[in-house]
Amino acid sequence: MPVSSSDSGNSDLTTSLLVPGKAHTKKDDNNKMGIDEMLQRYCGEFGSWQLKHFILTSLAWALEAFHTMVMIFADREPEWKCTNNNCSSMDKSVCGFESGSWEWIGGSGVSTISEWGLICGDKYKVGLVQSAFFAGCMVGAGVFGHLSDSFLGRKGSLTVVCVINAIFGCLTALSPNYWIYTLLRFLTGFSTGGVGLCAFVLSTEPIGPNWRGYVGMSTFYFFSGGIAILSGIAYIFQSWRALYIASSVPSILYLLFVIPFVSESPRWYLVRGKIDSAMKIMKDIAKGNGKHLPDDASLQLDDDNSENSSSSSEVESCNEESNAVSGSLVDVVKLPITRVRLILTVAINFMCSVVYYGLSLNVVNLDTNLYVNVLLNAVAEMPAFTLTAILLDKYGRKPLAMGTMWFSGAFCLAGSLMRSHGHWKVVRMVCGILGIFGMAGTYNLLFIYTAELFPTVVRNAALGCATQASQMGAILAPLVVVMGGGLPFAVFGICGIFGGLLVFYLPETLNQPLYDTIGGMQDGEKARLVV
Repeated sequence: MPVSSSDSGNSDLTTSLLVPGKAHTKKDDNNKMGIDEMLQRYCGEFGSWQLKHFILTSLAWALEAFHTMVMIFADREPEWKCTNNNCSSMDKSVCGFESGSWEWIGGSGVSTISEWGLICGDKYKVGLVQSAFFAGCMVGAGVFGHLSDSFLGRKGSLTVVCVINAIFGCLTALSPNYWIYTLLRFLTGFSTGGVGLCAFVLSTEPIGPNWRGYVGMSTFYFFSGGIAILSGIAYIFQSWRALYIASSVPSILYLLFVIPFVSESPRWYLVRGKIDSAMKIMKDIAKGNGKHLPDDASLQLDDDNSENSSSSSEVESCNEESNAVSGSLVDVVKLPITRVRLILTVAINFMCSVVYYGLSLNVVNLDTNLYVNVLLNAVAEMPAFTLTAILLDKYGRKPLAMGTMWFSGAFCLAGSLMRSHGHWKVVRMVCGILGIFGMAGTYNLLFIYTAELFPTVVRNAALGCATQASQMGAILAPLVVVMGGGLPFAVFGICGIFGGLLVFYLPETLNQPLYDTIGGMQDGEKARLVV
């Protein structure tokens, strides 16, 4: 899953992507209002325009799945067979056999392991290249998170990461040796780290608060769907070099046939001071949904005309020429309220990723067909997404995040107590399945929850930090898995339980507005405390 970075102002401690609370913008005599209010009153919260835009944008998640999960097939250890009487095919390892006494089934070009001999003493190199990819994701998440909130914008950043993905994905297929391969995987990860983040924010920001949570939760179906499709692509293209080409071509097709029909986020235009461009998008939304936007309606930021606008200027810069409001991680760290949120979300995302990727890696350890295993693993995640989306509005983000993490943690702890032989092995497998079921729901939910906790001007920056933390968890997950026995399950269980405890200290964001600026978030929180 992805784990699909960024920059955005802080939203009210109880800001919601799903259901609107009291209007957080001040409407003046000239019919000025915030984007959420305009969507609710005139444009439509989730009509034909938003549905089309959501599908086109979220297709990028499948691209992220291709570039991330291709390692499962490209770096797999193929089957082998003996060529003389000096070896026995009953053995599980070839490390003790003489050179020439055995050979890879399908030839040396089937995977990177068979081509470069990444077995026995060099087996660690397989984990190293996979960690390099996730390290690239971690760096790219932060970089493109900032760029998408600043001058590149959401659409511009998504375009750039897809271009880089296509280039380095294809170049990876031409790797002459292991170390060049590792470098190219790092560079591919660098761009992949920004795909999901940019796609998520771009797809959800034009949606009204009543629908944003439900729709946002649906983005992850595209990632799981991408994994399922990849298993079919890998089955067709058995050579690892051909597979990298085949998994990179969709990025080129996306650039040519999808990106031209994707619109920039009106929220990004608004905080950059491009009011006319933001209004043009809002008019397109209204027209696409069969509604009418009055000529006198106009947009304003949620801290416009605020009594505290002078104090908010301490953490927000306003360009005199463009009136663009900007923010950065420095601004997030300056304020205690946002600093605490950032620390907690980073820790929670890290632990969630350790559990999710750690449990996912167990698929390659099952003694069954790899392609079928990956397909079933992807399909198994989808019910978790559906269930989380159904319960999201009923119980809220905070209780659901705590519940899913504790659910996963409890079954992982139970799995650590099971023996590794006989019928207990089956019970441990079931515990693992239930563990990943719960954590898949958490992984999905955390994207929504994190985005709601921070306003537009720093939202991608905060999501970028959370994504970086997730990638760090992904880097460490294989190291936990290699410990073997029941210890990995114990580590996953502790991470799940402790992560759920940390969620307790975050605010609930259900039925709260989505703020644009840090100043607006501060005003909203003060008003909430007074009430």
